[in-house]
Amino acid sequence: MDGSSQGSGGMKGGMGGLFGGGAPEYSNTELAGVPLTGMSPLSPYLNVDPRYLVQDTDEFILPTGANKTRGRFELAFFTIGGSCMTGAAFGAVNGLRMSIKETRDMGWSKPRNVQILNMVTRQGASWANTLGSVALLYSVFGVAIEKARGAEDDVNTVAAGTLTGMLFKSGSGLKGVARGGLAGLALSGAYALYNNWDHLTGSSSSSRLY
Repeated sequence: MDGSSQGSGGMKGGMGGLFGGGAPEYSNTELAGVPLTGMSPLSPYLNVDPRYLVQDTDEFILPTGANKTRGRFELAFFTIGGSCMTGAAFGAVNGLRMSIKETRDMGWSKPRNVQILNMVTRQGASWANTLGSVALLYSVFGVAIEKARGAEDDVNTVAAGTLTGMLFKSGSGLKGVARGGLAGLALSGAYALYNNWDHLTGSSSSSRLY
């Protein structure tokens, strides 16, 4: 038996040496001393260096010069589409409320159903058009200001919001432009403050510690 086992081991070693070196063989004593926690320099179980299995970087490839976050141009499509769908949903609910209130004296009949449906459709389309137009103006201003300044920060957000409000209410005279600009400034400023709230609260708490 010993001779046959040694013969088979020699045959394996010979075949391994013939084809470029076989996998190293470990005894039970050597395998028992390998720790199960942590990464050892060389794992006898895998016969591969575990350091190659550790992924310290992102597992996707970005084009040359591309950012890891989406810019304003990429976010513009989501902003415009989301605003249109939000306006349509809000307008539909508002139209349903208004139509039920206006037709409360009518019985549940076909004319009332048609009137409710018309009101829901009209209000949904109107609100979708309004919010979609605002989102389009905001996105255009944001992309233009970003390209002009060559930087992406909250200044672009506030400036785009202010200009959007001014242009959206430009048909109402100077007072309307002023009110629209103030409304856009307030909304965009609140949005910028919300995005930086964690940073502001973190910096204030760290300054109190010192």
